[in-house]
Amino acid sequence: MTILATLVYVRDGDKTLMLHRVKKNNDYHEGKWNGLGGKFEPGETPEACAIREVREESGLTITDPILHGHIVFPMFDGINDWYVYLFTAPQWTGSLLENPPEGHLAWLTRTEIDQIQLWDGDRIFLPWLEESGFFSAIFTYENKLLKTYSVTWHGRPNVL
Repeated sequence: MTILATLVYVRDGDKTLMLHRVKKNNDYHEGKWNGLGGKFEPGETPEACAIREVREESGLTITDPILHGHIVFPMFDGINDWYVYLFTAPQWTGSLLENPPEGHLAWLTRTEIDQIQLWDGDRIFLPWLEESGFFSAIFTYENKLLKTYSVTWHGRPNVL
């Protein structure tokens, strides 16, 4: 089975909104820090899913999310292939929820993000969100451990 999802990194200057996944029962991501996002609903575009998920998980309304890339996670949970669209969102309105449904929200600097519990692949692709061009990647995990990854860049200037 294939799961389509979005992952959004809401920005406020040099800080990024992160979600510490500690509230949801049977959460495959339990204990990890993630950007915001989730699974597509029928008929949704990646942008519509990103906007809806950020609103549901944080209370913020993002506008004009920027699509940076796409990652395939084969059998990520041991069963399903996950296809994830990665966005940043530097424009938003609203206030954070006082009691978000899936965990705790925090605005973190890049240095702080380097010190929290992330999926190993996140440490690799998060810097790509600062690069020009669009990426398509594959990250293979087994039993929640990153085994391999590869990336292809599109529209990126050649580097000598």
